[in-house]
Amino acid sequence: MSYLLLIIEPVGQRATRSEAEGREAYAQMQRFGEAIAAEGHLEAVQSLASLNQATRVQQGRVLDGPFAEAKEMVGGFFLLKNVTREQAVAWAQRCPAAQWATVEVRPLAPCFED
Repeated sequence: MSYLLLIIEPVGQRATRSEAEGREAYAQMQRFGEAIAAEGHLEAVQSLASLNQATRVQQGRVLDGPFAEAKEMVGGFFLLKNVTREQAVAWAQRCPAAQWATVEVRPLAPCFED
């Protein structure tokens, strides 16, 4: 089965780090992705830009960020393939972002089962 590890971080957290701290956090995340890939379970990985660069479409309206009501943002994701729920949770526990953010584990599944 496939699982998505969503990195949900506090808005503005990235700006509190020095450049060196930010680069080290990013390097830790890259090494984590490489470890998943080495075991053959990485389908995709991506870091996302901040909410300042986001656009939302809601009921036909286009809204540009930043979004004042937002307290958290999705900072990136790891898409795991051929893993069990237990394996996905174990990877989430090993994720460096779990030290400064929430790592949400979600199975990929259709909205409705036939």
